[in-house]
Amino acid sequence: MNLIIGIVVVFGCVLGGFAVHGGQLGALWQPSELLIIGGAAIGALIIANPMRVTKKVAGGFVTLLKGSRYKKEHYLGLFAVMYELLSLARKEGMMGLERVIEEPAKAEVFKKRPLILNDHHVIEFIQDYLRLIISGDMDEHQLEALMDQEIETHHHDGEEPAQAMSKVSDAMPGFGIVAAVLGIVNTMGALGGPPSEIGHKVAAALVGTFLGILLAYGLLGPMSNALERMARDESHFYMTIKTCIMGFLRGQPPQVAIEFGRKSTPGALRPTFKDLEAQLRKKA
Repeated sequence: MNLIIGIVVVFGCVLGGFAVHGGQLGALWQPSELLIIGGAAIGALIIANPMRVTKKVAGGFVTLLKGSRYKKEHYLGLFAVMYELLSLARKEGMMGLERVIEEPAKAEVFKKRPLILNDHHVIEFIQDYLRLIISGDMDEHQLEALMDQEIETHHHDGEEPAQAMSKVSDAMPGFGIVAAVLGIVNTMGALGGPPSEIGHKVAAALVGTFLGILLAYGLLGPMSNALERMARDESHFYMTIKTCIMGFLRGQPPQVAIEFGRKSTPGALRPTFKDLEAQLRKKA
């Protein structure tokens, strides 16, 4: 929704201001300039990145339309899941915990929280580290270092589309100049013709520069920042899981370990203590 609102505001104000000053909006419609700038941007994106990143950039438009995946409801569901898993480990031992995490789709603790169950990567993250705890082959410091490394790698992967789009955004003014130069070359070939024709070609050339700058700073740059923020939101979610697990490993009871996780949640998404308490009571 923010993407649509932002686009409407940016283009509405720019084009509206142009029209208020007596500009003819039709003069800004130059398909050839769009072809040059857009084609060059897409080509540069393909050259600079592996196809998997290019596909992620294309999917980023859909992601921005949907908004951030992680909201307060996801954190509440996560805390309820982690509380039940850690309580199970405390009451029944690691063997009881192992039975639940091996088939999460069949476990009631996950089935009651579809927001968590449907997030394959989160389920896998929880499974992997609870399995390592069950095996007893790593101490808490090694486990924490491994978690940090995986979260950092995951964050880097998540940032790739934002970085790729940012590079294209930086190049857009240059592509606008390319389109403008080609327009001027075209204009030079029409010298001696009617003034109206020459004026039309000069206007088309200037529109190339205008579009390159507007698309860079009014669209692609802000979109890359939004994708980067979403990658951070995802990393915060994994950091919260890590905090809950590490609190438990350091001897804290499940409810205190979950409170550690709540305190590590970003402020805008952090459930209140009463919200969390109500969610934990619901599990009974």
